[in-house]
Amino acid sequence: MPRRKAAKRTTMKDIEAILRLTHAEKLSVREVAERLRISRTSVSTYLLRAREAGIVGWPMPEPFDDATLEAILFKRMGRPPRDLSEPDWAALSRELKRKGVTRTLLWQEYRAAHPNGYGYTWFCAGLSAFENRRAPSYRNRFEAGGVMQTDYAGQTVPIFDPDKGEFREAQIFVAVLGASSYTFVHASFSQALPDWIEGQCRALAFFGGVPRSIVCDNLKAGVAKPLWFEPTLNATFAAMAEHYNTTILPTRVRKPRDKAKVEGAVLIVERWILARLRNRRFFSLSELNLAIRELLEDLNDRPMRHVGQSRRQLFEAIEREALSPLPSAPFEYAEWKTAKVHPDYHVDVERTVYSVPHGLIGQQVHVRLTHRVVEIFHNHKRVASHVRRSARSGHVTVNEHMPSSHRRYAGTTPESLMRQAAKIGANTAILVERLMRDRPHPEQGYRSAMGVISLARRFDKSRLEAACERALTINAISYSSVNAILKSGLEKAKPAEPVRPAPPHGNIRGNSYYQ
Repeated sequence: MPRRKAAKRTTMKDIEAILRLTHAEKLSVREVAERLRISRTSVSTYLLRAREAGIVGWPMPEPFDDATLEAILFKRMGRPPRDLSEPDWAALSRELKRKGVTRTLLWQEYRAAHPNGYGYTWFCAGLSAFENRRAPSYRNRFEAGGVMQTDYAGQTVPIFDPDKGEFREAQIFVAVLGASSYTFVHASFSQALPDWIEGQCRALAFFGGVPRSIVCDNLKAGVAKPLWFEPTLNATFAAMAEHYNTTILPTRVRKPRDKAKVEGAVLIVERWILARLRNRRFFSLSELNLAIRELLEDLNDRPMRHVGQSRRQLFEAIEREALSPLPSAPFEYAEWKTAKVHPDYHVDVERTVYSVPHGLIGQQVHVRLTHRVVEIFHNHKRVASHVRRSARSGHVTVNEHMPSSHRRYAGTTPESLMRQAAKIGANTAILVERLMRDRPHPEQGYRSAMGVISLARRFDKSRLEAACERALTINAISYSSVNAILKSGLEKAKPAEPVRPAPPHGNIRGNSYYQ
């Protein structure tokens, strides 16, 4: 997508050209806009200002220089005040951050106290001048309870691990409220998704409420696609925002001014907290966070130079009540994954398989993982819920998820099949064990194993034992191979060139085990 060109700045020469082309050459607004590459709205605005100033033809009645023409067209409106007492701009600026407070309301209250004071235009200009003097790079007027900005500091803190004899770098998470600059700091060992979510939740708990939006960096852990107009959040991050009923607003890539408030807070944290900890050695994350918490109290209680109040005082005065209440229960961290249902109506999650209704075979499902539960969703509907296994590998199957033809195997276990096979003979037991061990999941070998055992009803047990021995010798480990050997009577024949047997394996018990 081509980069959009910056808008052309209109100069006084352009305005003179607008007047000349309009009055001397009789061009329309659209033609003037196309000729000068200026928007039609701007052309119309300048013509209106010229008419109000009495300039309705070309050449102009008097030879104006650029400064004089600008003063005529853009003269300051309103009347100067008779009461020249200065309003308390600092107090007005703080009030402006309260929810629902506007410049018009503040001016009306001011005029009620000072009937001969500033007019509205002069009042707004004075308030804007004060805010610009206080913060020359001021861009946003943060409303109380409107936004929390979060980011990681570039500086890290080393933590010594005495067990491993090495240092680990702790990442410093910073959150700040827009209106009061009330700040929160927390250390973690990474910027991965669990630590990123934990930092957001800890910050909201520290502030004791929820702002209407959270402005954050385009951290890969939390933002899947950093598009400015339609960013795609990680499912866990989006679930956290839904739990707290707030909106996540990722910033643009390499645009630090989008989160200027937290960029400034990070700089302050590095100077007033991390710099004071530079000569201390820490042996645990909790020890570091305790030291940070002590210095953070001092930072939030220190008066801000241009405001005359501390961050905590400003927070208590204008922002605490503007925050939405926290939910009754804290957010439970959960990861979301997508999976495809295997032909055995299970999904593979963290090397453990969990069952879903068999009708979903081949479908894509969404899996929600907490430290206790595995929930599986299809078309936004929960179709299965399992207690999460602490150990990897293994399977978790619900009988109701099986097709009716499989439910008769529900009580079957590898051990029960092995016991039945051992009654026939050692070779049969070894082959049944191999049938289950060679499958990704033992259940996939149940049907074949039961088929081999059922051959004892059609053939003599000694023949079945010999057939299993031959199948193991030629490494034909399947029900169909054993059945073919018995039907053709090859169980007593010796192969001309025996196939090399499977290599020794710790999970194969051997003939002696079944004697």
